[in-house]
Formats: sequence, structure tokens, C-alpha cells
Amino acid sequence: MPFIPNTEQQQQEILQTLGLKSFDDLITEVPESIRFKGEFSLPDPLSELEAFRLLKSMAKANKNIDDYACFLGGGAYDHYAPAAIDHIISRPEFYTAYTPYQPEVSQGTLQAAFEYQTMICELTGMDVTNASLYDGGTALAEAALLAHRNSRNCDHLLISKGINPNYHRIIETYCRGQGIELKEIPLTTGLITDVEKLKSLISQSTCGVIVQHPNYFGNLEEVFETDKIIHSTNALYIVSVDPISLGILVPPGNYNADIVTGEGQVLGNSLSFGGPYLGLFSVKKELIRRMPGRVIGETVDSEGRRGFVMTLQTREQHIRREKATSNICTNQALNTLVATIYLSLLGKRGIREVAEQSLQRSHYLADQIANLPNFSLLNSGHFFKEFVVSCPVPAREVIGKLKKQNVFAGIDLGKTDKTRENQLLVAVTEKRTKEEMDRYVAGLKKYFVTL
Repeated sequence: MPFIPNTEQQQQEILQTLGLKSFDDLITEVPESIRFKGEFSLPDPLSELEAFRLLKSMAKANKNIDDYACFLGGGAYDHYAPAAIDHIISRPEFYTAYTPYQPEVSQGTLQAAFEYQTMICELTGMDVTNASLYDGGTALAEAALLAHRNSRNCDHLLISKGINPNYHRIIETYCRGQGIELKEIPLTTGLITDVEKLKSLISQSTCGVIVQHPNYFGNLEEVFETDKIIHSTNALYIVSVDPISLGILVPPGNYNADIVTGEGQVLGNSLSFGGPYLGLFSVKKELIRRMPGRVIGETVDSEGRRGFVMTLQTREQHIRREKATSNICTNQALNTLVATIYLSLLGKRGIREVAEQSLQRSHYLADQIANLPNFSLLNSGHFFKEFVVSCPVPAREVIGKLKKQNVFAGIDLGKTDKTRENQLLVAVTEKRTKEEMDRYVAGLKKYFVTL
């Protein structure tokens, strides 16, 4: 179809067919506060050559992002990706492959997905993994929907306030259309899920409980105690994890999680300013037929040769819409391939080393910051690679000042919670050097210690 806008007459015909009087009637669900008002201020059109010249001049004005030490986290992390990954995924048989609609000619793609599923099962300690979802947030939202489908008598889900706030909003969006009520479990002063509050909130009409481990603030949750509380009812135990943390933490299968989701960006995928990423999704075998997406299986052909097939296809493109578990449209095949190569290259020892280095370096920086006057650490328990710093000024000021030191200081928690205006979420991966961390601390001393 040509990219030609509809004429005024065509627009009126569309509105008349829909039984609407104006375009504003079509977008009543969009809040007035975020609707664009006025005219678009667009420049004159350029030729291809002129456009290239303009883009090159703009690129020269950019600073080299690699010159900055990145302490950003909150769901996307600056981990090291081995050089071999880009070389392997650039092979044409991988790079141009879309999706395995014809298994008989897509054996390589199917095998890569099968190996990915196998490794994620080993990492999480779960029975079944699908061939991935969009990202960590949508995967967790799909888990909420699965829990609701799994229980006929439930009327609400419990969700920890320690969940990534972006994930929380996605879950709210998914559940609103389904009429699923969400009840929030508060945190303790130490920024972990309050298990005593969980005990008072949970009931036989709770279809699922959602926690993040490590949580958004970096803290480790009381996952074994949470298991006892949840499974005293009919609710499902849903956990969002950082897959790198599983190099040293007990896998979710060991504390009896029913559904495990996570963000796979950390497994060799670049930050890419926010995507595309891949969503991990693993379940106990009892839930396999309620799981969204698809599952690749291993088989043999009529001559006894090893082969791969799509064992389960619960997407609406494959089966009747009313029987589909989700309208998920892709399995992020290239991103899962990256994750598969990353896990293959590092192996068990490599993942453990990445996790250990992230742990040790984050605690080094946290200790250095906590020793500064006017700064304190809000994590009272164990944390993995992220921690929360209480600052003497709004966190946005700290972020702005440290940019001058070529440091991305972290995430301003006040953006999602006004009561946390002076709190900064800091992430440290294995890539951060002692020199970079010391530069971070020196920047804090320079600008804020004399206050």
C-alpha cells in the first residue's frame, strides 16, 4: 500500500461507518493531557544526499557514549557482550531468518530456539520455557493473565510494590481490559516485600502473587517464606528475575515458583536505547497448555534423524482466536539467538563470574558512597547489583552534575514516586572498573559533600 494519507472525504466516510462524528470521538480513550495541540513544526524536505549530509553533521556533534561510565539499571544493564556474538548473528542464515512457519525448512532456527529453551530451563530450574516473549514487562503481564486463566474462582492478583514500576504499569494495562483487580503488597522500611502484609492480604480468591527477585531496588526477597504463604492457598507464585543473578542465587524452581519471567537483554543483547529485547517465560509442566507463545520440541523423522518441530502453538495466528492464550505476535528470534550464543560462550562458570563480579563491585561502590557525609544507603538487607542511595539534594541534580564527570549516575526514583525525590537507584555490572567507581565518588565529593 502506498503511504498516502486519507482524504478529507475518506476520513468522513470512515467516521460515518464507525458511527462517529469527529476524529476526537475516535480517540476518547486518549487523555486530553497527552494529546498534541497545534501545528507540527517540520522543516522543508531534503534530497537523499542532503539528508545524509545533515545526519553526518548531527552525528559529529554527539559525544562518544562509550566515554561515559554507565551506572543505569532499572531493568536494562550495561553488561559485556562477547565479540563473537555479532559475528555469529551476522551470518545470513541467522540474520535474515524471520520465523519458523515451515519447520521442514527452518531446522536451524528451530534448533536455536530449542537450545535457548533448554538453557533457560537449566538457569531457572523450571520445567518448560517458551521461545520467548517481547520483553520482561510484557512477559510478567502475560504471567498475570495466565494466573487468572488458571483459576476460575479468583477475583484479584497481589503485586509487590518492589516490582519495576514500568512493569507494574504494563500489568495494569493488560489486566484492566480483563477486569482483573490488582492489590498492592507494601514494602518494609528496608525495601523488601512485607511478608506479614502478604499474609493478611492473600486469600483463597487470590489467583496469583507477583514478586521480583532481586526487586527493583536491588534487594533480595524472602522467597522461601513467600512460597509457604502463597502455596497455603490456590494462588500461583509468579517471580520476575534478573537471569544474571541466577549465576549465584538459588533458581526459582528451588523455591517452588510456578511462573518465572525476566528480561533477557542482559544475556548478550545491547542496551540499544530500550529495545528490542526478549522476555523470558518459564513454567511448571502443569501449566504448559496455558502458557502464551510457542514451544519448540525435539523429535526424529521417518528415517530416525534428529529434528525439531513447533510442539505447541498457542498464538492466535496459529489456532482459533477464542482458544489462543495470547495475541503475542513474535518470539524475538534474533534476540533469543543472541542470548543462546551468550549462554553457550560463557557456560556455567562464566555466568557465575559475571554475577560475582557485579555483586562485588556494586558493594564496593555502595560502601564508598555510604561513607560520604550527607549520603546513605537505604538497602538494609542483602542486595545483588543495584542499590538505593539517599542524597542531600534531589537525585536529578546528582545526575546532572555527574554527567560533567562523564558518569551516568543512575535512575531518579522521584520520576515514578514523588516521595523518593532524593533517592537514586545505582546499578553496577562487571564492566565497571575501580577507576570509574572512584570517579563517581570523587564527583559526589566535589559537588555535594560540602553541603
